[in-house]
Amino acid sequence: MDSVDVELERILDGIGPRLRTLRRDRGLTLEALAATTGISVSTLSRLESGKRRPTLDLLIPLARAHRVALDQLVAAPASGDPGVHLKPLRKGHGSILVPLTQYPGRVQVFKQVLTPREPKLVTHDGYEWLYVLAGELRLILGENKLTLRPGEVAEFDTGEPHWFGPADTSPVEILHLFGPRGDQAVVRASPATTDPGPAPV
Repeated sequence: MDSVDVELERILDGIGPRLRTLRRDRGLTLEALAATTGISVSTLSRLESGKRRPTLDLLIPLARAHRVALDQLVAAPASGDPGVHLKPLRKGHGSILVPLTQYPGRVQVFKQVLTPREPKLVTHDGYEWLYVLAGELRLILGENKLTLRPGEVAEFDTGEPHWFGPADTSPVEILHLFGPRGDQAVVRASPATTDPGPAPV
């Protein structure tokens, strides 16, 4: 097992105990949390014990229920800790990119701090999923213009012309997933022509 796989296993193994601690710190039973999130008691129990792997459609409602940022559940490395984690990359206009995973051909996960810049729409193959951690994100997707706030999510096919960045003069911090497929991203903040139905549990 290479170092990336070892790090991934360590992160995944840490999510269950973290969920249990959060729930107990808030004085919640599994039944109460199930009622709040719509996730079954058995699924919650398996998540906390590590018998079920966490997925985005499970972690997003749990992060909302516990009022914590999604990256707190997955223990995303902080930008100021390059000695332990992957080194943050400084991009143009003062933006910072922190790669959280390195899986060629699979979903890539980044923590990004974006600073103001002029919109420039691009297209490319793939699928993107954005979760706002702090600040406000402006997303231009074809003819649609959206403003996303902390805790809000957008997902879209990158074959459609798009651009995202701060909604105002302040930086915005996001969790950014990019990959060839978007079948794990089920929460929609962008306009939809049909109701996608309830998220699977």
